[in-house]
Amino acid sequence: MELKGNTILITGGGSGIGFALASRLAKAGSKVIICGRRLKQLEEAKKECPELIPLCADISTAKGREELLNEVLRKFPDLNVLINNAGIQSRLPPLIEKQDWSKHELEISTNLEAPMHLAMLFIPHLRRQKSSYIINVTSGLAFVPISFLPTYCATKAALHSFTLTLRHQLKSTPIQVVEIIPPAVNTDLGGKGLHTHGVNLDEFADHCIKHLAQSDPEFGFETSETRRLAVKQATQGIFEQMNK
Repeated sequence: MELKGNTILITGGGSGIGFALASRLAKAGSKVIICGRRLKQLEEAKKECPELIPLCADISTAKGREELLNEVLRKFPDLNVLINNAGIQSRLPPLIEKQDWSKHELEISTNLEAPMHLAMLFIPHLRRQKSSYIINVTSGLAFVPISFLPTYCATKAALHSFTLTLRHQLKSTPIQVVEIIPPAVNTDLGGKGLHTHGVNLDEFADHCIKHLAQSDPEFGFETSETRRLAVKQATQGIFEQMNK
């Protein structure tokens, strides 16, 4: 992937991994639109990296995703990269206790429904570009779940599965499908102070940019790379045989 000359939409681009990737891609010479629900956070991101283009959007609903598509293609008809990065991780009570389904539902709609739907919405446009990308950000927890985050892990496992299928179905088109598989990263995902044990954000973002430049279709980092390779070794041949 050429790092310059692209027009990129990145969801959840106002903070964390999204902002780290967006700012690096913008400084490399691409036009980068960051979207999120909180305008203040997007404005703060732009203050830190003036090259970014903020766009307020709610991708947790189908209507919000359709409105985002229309606005982006109207303002940025040369868009050629979609990065599905936005995600929610909630620390919810154990499943044996009474649940607030709306919180699980928000995780599912943001982490899984949104990237699936956005990919489907943008594919017709991206197919017309000379070189285009759909990049999905999943998690090492897609391969081995941690029990106190059942819904989050399930959404990321499902998104990994969808990404494999998407790549296979689009292999004859100009669209390249990439999966970024983070380990725990020191961000505010789920709340402040919950991921201080995670890897350094800048180190992870630099790693991602390196692998994007190498056009690697799938990559993790440290623990997530170990999990990715273990599962790939066990399942890649079966996947290829099933999908001849």
